[in-house]
Amino acid sequence: MRDDEARYEAVCSRDARFDGEFFFAVATTGIYCRPSCPAVTPKRVNVRFFPSAAAAQSAGFRACRRCRPDAVPGSAEWNVRADLVGRAVRFIDDGVVDREGVGGLAQRLGYSTRQVQRQLTAELGAGPVALARARRAHTARVLLQTTALPVTELAFAAGFASIRQFNDTMREIYAGTPSELRAAAGRGGSVGRGGSAGRGVETGAGGEGATGRGGATGRGGASGRGGAIGRGGATGSGGATGRGGAARRTGGSGGGTGPGGHGAEGSSAPGGIPLRLAYRGPYAAAEIFDFLQVRAVPGVEEVRGPRGGRTYRRTLRLAHGSGIAEADEPAGPSGRRRPPAGLVCPAARGTDGGWLECRLRLTDLRDLSTAVHRLRRLFDLDADPYAVAERLGADPLLRPLVAERPGLRSPGAADAAELAVRTVLGGPPERAAALVRRYGTSLEAADGGLTHLFPTPGDLTGAEVAEPVRALCTALADGAVLMDAGADRAAAERALATLPGVGPRAAAYLRMRALGDPDVEAAAPGSGRERDGYGSVGPAAAWRPWGAYALHHLWQAGLLPAGEMLTGEPSAEDVPGAAEASDAGVASGVSEACGVGVASWK
Repeated sequence: MRDDEARYEAVCSRDARFDGEFFFAVATTGIYCRPSCPAVTPKRVNVRFFPSAAAAQSAGFRACRRCRPDAVPGSAEWNVRADLVGRAVRFIDDGVVDREGVGGLAQRLGYSTRQVQRQLTAELGAGPVALARARRAHTARVLLQTTALPVTELAFAAGFASIRQFNDTMREIYAGTPSELRAAAGRGGSVGRGGSAGRGVETGAGGEGATGRGGATGRGGASGRGGAIGRGGATGSGGATGRGGAARRTGGSGGGTGPGGHGAEGSSAPGGIPLRLAYRGPYAAAEIFDFLQVRAVPGVEEVRGPRGGRTYRRTLRLAHGSGIAEADEPAGPSGRRRPPAGLVCPAARGTDGGWLECRLRLTDLRDLSTAVHRLRRLFDLDADPYAVAERLGADPLLRPLVAERPGLRSPGAADAAELAVRTVLGGPPERAAALVRRYGTSLEAADGGLTHLFPTPGDLTGAEVAEPVRALCTALADGAVLMDAGADRAAAERALATLPGVGPRAAAYLRMRALGDPDVEAAAPGSGRERDGYGSVGPAAAWRPWGAYALHHLWQAGLLPAGEMLTGEPSAEDVPGAAEASDAGVASGVSEACGVGVASWK
């Protein structure tokens, strides 16, 4: 969406497709909203548009209490972009500014702080400190509405440098004091999408904005992304001060004092902090829960309940401690008839969307924003299913597959290094479980089937570890291979492909899942086609930038071998460290199914 008049049309039609892509503010009321806000549409002369929630807040506008613009899904643009701004946004989402400050962000990006500030301000209307501030404020709102922490402790847990800064920020953004926000939640006031605090606080994905729609056709670009759950660092340094109760534990239903147990006073309600992780458009929940269930590593992950009502649970290793995350499988489609891909009118498709009901139990509340971000990556909640459907639905091979499974997602990873180890190790999940039992960190108290944190790369560099895994973990621990949230994806793929036991196919798979690239490039050995940039012919060239979603549609349709489609397990002759192991071998299956290579997926 390239101009303000087109944006105003989206506001008039309350088009939820653009929630998180841009924000509008009303000069006469001093508030800013998401495009789908149900309030009376303001006059065009009184409306201003912003590429990010942080930009609107910096201009002096406060968040609308009715539509909660800070709780929108993130923009899929940041999943596609590999430039400085795209990488910076992913780093900020993962809490780098919180932990390392703007200087640490600039160092990771390889640019000066001035250059990072200039680029972010030019595209998002706000610099890294303002973007972090927006996330910090939203985290504070979530903690106010879901925990009983004293306000003074909560302020430092959310990342504020002082109580005065906390109070001023909350009044400026939410037009109320922290005590008033907590009281409103207790009265069942507006929280999330009309729900009360008891049902969870709706959360978006970041405090950033976007400037385009990647490869969407027929809609052009958009210009923003909603403020979301997070903490943001203190001005300049990005870090919390360590005062008060920043490390308070959240309560849980399990025993002990780990993520599942009751911690210090001021804990959250039993079961952890309830959250609603918002997504846009249709969401193929059954398929993504199937995908995660057959790959769940015992001790680290588990899936409970029957299909259609499952709960995915896993442990998380975070910057300040550990946690346990739970996500419930949403109910099936509402029964609304869905037109075929590419034939959906804007007014009809703008009504889709929803959220995952989640719970987080953390040993340190400062990890809240990072934990939420990693769950969003794992469940691919910032995807744009409309853009994917329009692009893939134009291909004759994929058109019926897209129509059959609207909203199919490309699962990411909660921990990139963990997925890399599992991919190189190969074999069924029980093989990784044996590694976890030997090298992983035990929880203080088991929580159901969850007993361990997955070992870190540094834990797997000993001489007794098999060579392929040891070589990978040594490279990760030494920084020779970087797989953090804002890593240079092309550089990481090249470095991974040179390691023993990895190879180009496994590297491409890790680029797709661990690094969250929807526009994957995978050389298909034996396909008869070499990498040839963007100029190759065949269906794969028309799938850009959504090649990962095309791959998942082919998996689901059975156009790849059954073992690869569902379990991703290697054949019986595979051994640990084989480059052909697990899902990493699917690229050749795509070639066979489509009759073409996939060399042009990036």
